[in-house]
Amino acid sequence: MAQIYPFHPLRYTDQAGPLGNLVTQPYDKISPAMRARYQSLSPYNLVRIILGERSLADSDTENVYTRAARHLNDWTASGILARDREPGIFPYFHEFTVPDTGERLVRKGFIALGPVEPYSANVVFRHEQTLTGPKKDRLELLRHTHAHFGQLFMLYPDRSGTIDGLLDQAAAGPPLAEVTDEYGAVHRLWKVTETAPIQELMADKKLLIADGHHRYETALAFRNENPDLPGTDRVMMTFVNMYSPGLKILATHRLVSGIPAEGFPDEFLRKAAGAFQVEEIDSVDRLKQDWDSSGGRTIIGAAIGNRLFRLEDADAQGVLDVRILHERLLGQVLDIGEEAVRDEQHLRYIRGLDAAVEEARQGTAQIAFLLKPTSVEQVADTSFAGGVMPQKSTDFYPKLLSGLTIYKLA
Repeated sequence: MAQIYPFHPLRYTDQAGPLGNLVTQPYDKISPAMRARYQSLSPYNLVRIILGERSLADSDTENVYTRAARHLNDWTASGILARDREPGIFPYFHEFTVPDTGERLVRKGFIALGPVEPYSANVVFRHEQTLTGPKKDRLELLRHTHAHFGQLFMLYPDRSGTIDGLLDQAAAGPPLAEVTDEYGAVHRLWKVTETAPIQELMADKKLLIADGHHRYETALAFRNENPDLPGTDRVMMTFVNMYSPGLKILATHRLVSGIPAEGFPDEFLRKAAGAFQVEEIDSVDRLKQDWDSSGGRTIIGAAIGNRLFRLEDADAQGVLDVRILHERLLGQVLDIGEEAVRDEQHLRYIRGLDAAVEEARQGTAQIAFLLKPTSVEQVADTSFAGGVMPQKSTDFYPKLLSGLTIYKLA
C-alpha cells in the first residue's frame, strides 16, 4: 500500500554555520517574535524561505515567494546547501520532555519520500479538516521553489516494532546531525543507504497524517497542476510507528472571543446547562483528576475570567471530546458554525492548560475551552474509518524541524 523511496536531499553544509542557527519549527508554528529571532541567528536561516517577510512594495515580480526562490537558488549555487550524492533514508529521533508531566521520552522515526495520492486511493489517510488560507500560501511557495522544506508527520502501524529495531541499529553510530531546539527537544539524524529492508516492511502499511494536512493537500494540488514534472508524485515525510512508546499527543485548547457582551457569561452557562452537567470547580488539578477517571465520558473545561467550570456530557459515550465541543458548544450554544471555524473567526488555538486559563484570566479570551488530549487510538479509528476531526484536534509533540533535509524536485 505504501511505497516509500530513498532520496538525495539538499542539506546545509558546514559553510552555512551551526545547524541550530539554520533550522526552524514548522512554518505554522513560527510567531513574529520567533521569525525575528531566527533571522538574527543567521543570514541562511530557513525562515527566510518558508516564512519570509512581506513588504508594502511587493509586486507580481518581487514578493515573498520570488525572494524565497532566489534564496534557495543562491544558497545552492554558493554551497550553503548541497545535494547528497548517494540516496538514502534518514532515521530521525527526538528526545524530549513532555510538557506538564516532565516525562522524558524518545520518539523514533525516519525521513523518506512517500506517495502523493488522493485520499480516495486509501493509501494516505487524514484525520483533520484543513483551512483555506494556509494551502494557498504553501502552494505559491511550492510553485516558486519546486521544493519541500519540512517533512509531513506520518504514522504507520507496526505493533511488532520491527522497523524501530532497524532504526535502532542505524542509530548505534554517531549521528549525521544533532540539534537542540528552543523547547529543549534534541533532534538527531542518521543516514541509511541499504534501504530495501525498510521499504519492504513499509510496503503493506497504511499511512495516517499526524501533522501536515495542509502541506499534503498542497502537494496533491501541485501534482495535479504539473503531471509531467518529475517528482511531484512524492513528498518528504517523517514516518513514526503509531505504537511507539515515544509518540505523544498534547491537547490543543480553544480560545473564544467576540461573543456579544450582553448577558455573558450567564446566558452561555444557561444554554450549556441544557446539554451538559455544569459544575463550577476550584482548580485545574480537579479537572485533570476528572479526565483521568472519565473513561468514555466527555468532560470539557471552560475558564471564564477567574472562574473555572466542568461541563460533562453523560450521553456522549465514546464520542470525541473535540467533536462534542465543536458541534454542541461552539455550534449550538455559541452559534459559531464550521464555516466560521474554517475562516478562524472568533477562535484561536493554544497549547498548555495554564496558558489557556491565563488567557481567560487576563481577558484576552472570553472563554478558554480546555480539552483532554486525544489518544492515538482515537485518531487511527477515526481516520481509517474514513472520518475526520475538527481542525487542530491533535498536537503531536515535539514538532519536526524544517531544514534538516530539503526535497528539491527536478
